[in-house]
Amino acid sequence: MKRLLLLIVPLILVGCVETTATQAPRMLAMGDSMMAAHGVSNRAISDVIAKELGEPVVDRSVIGARIIYALPLTGAVGFNIGKQYRGGQYDWIIANGGGNDIWLACGCTGCKRKLDRLVSADGKSGEIPELVTRLQTSGGQILWLGYLRTPGKGSPIESCAEEGNILEERLQKLAVKRKGFHYLSMRDLVPHGDLSYHGLDRIHPSIKGSAAIGKRAANYIRKVDPTR
Repeated sequence: MKRLLLLIVPLILVGCVETTATQAPRMLAMGDSMMAAHGVSNRAISDVIAKELGEPVVDRSVIGARIIYALPLTGAVGFNIGKQYRGGQYDWIIANGGGNDIWLACGCTGCKRKLDRLVSADGKSGEIPELVTRLQTSGGQILWLGYLRTPGKGSPIESCAEEGNILEERLQKLAVKRKGFHYLSMRDLVPHGDLSYHGLDRIHPSIKGSAAIGKRAANYIRKVDPTR
């Protein structure tokens, strides 16, 4: 157990940076490595949103986190995305997730059952809609960020494109049905063949990619909530 904790803690420190500003933050970020990337250097998506909107954002995202995660110990410290929300009132919760469930669980092949468990074809039921219901107890708006698409050149998750599109279509249906839930696509953000939006692994966003996602999210929040 002691050895397990020694392995877990460094991952959390890398993937989960929480704001400690004196002003009580009214915005929360949660999710997986897309959200957590560059958190150590204060250039994660949440950092960009905070800078753009001029207010603090609590970031509890964790590298490797999933929507469906059964292990209680590591789940409680953030590898279960749902457990990154610990109650409280927020004006906005910015979240993402589902990619690790698809890629790590079934390698983006034969993923129909996993997709159905995340969110049904009609967008009405599943783990993500249930999580959204819980997040809405915060009293604020929920902004779900779509995944950065691959540059189309040698990415290990190129085979996940179809599953990613299906997940996006279902979340868009959920957004139509659920007041206060917004889905923001990143499908058109990366020009085909442009490697500058991704890190060397061609999976996670580069600093440029995180900045582009953060700015798009901040602009969307301003559009919905002009007071910001």
